[in-house]
Amino acid sequence: MEPSSPAACASRILETVPLVMQFVRAEMRSRRGPRISVPQFRSLRFLERNPGGSPSDVAEWMGLTLPAASRLIDGLVENGLLTREGSSVDRRRIHLRLTARGRDLVRSARAGTLARLAEVLEPLPKDRRAAVAEAMDALRLAFSPRPSEGKVEAG
Repeated sequence: MEPSSPAACASRILETVPLVMQFVRAEMRSRRGPRISVPQFRSLRFLERNPGGSPSDVAEWMGLTLPAASRLIDGLVENGLLTREGSSVDRRRIHLRLTARGRDLVRSARAGTLARLAEVLEPLPKDRRAAVAEAMDALRLAFSPRPSEGKVEAG
């Protein structure tokens, strides 16, 4: 198989992305604090990128049922990391927003994880780091929702 073929690229992604995500999850887990679960942290991160998202949006992003997402959100509200706001347009719609404490937790964990990733990448030669950055840009473009799809931001 040619190294640049679509199948070879797909194979490399399937081999590499889980390793990177395992590293990122471990770093995030070590920095998120003891009071919230990894799924709760992922929900906070999603809502940081999608302010005003609904419980349904969280459920879809997390791959949870709506009742499971509601329980997860309840815990975040109880911990003072998230607020629920009713919609002024549709009384059935709920908007979720991070509190200042929730934003601080997410930003702190993200900053620490970015610093740790930079440490791991630092020994790579500059041209290899540039190649990694270019590949990440290409993947973001390939996997970003198209404007017509109307999806919420995942990255």
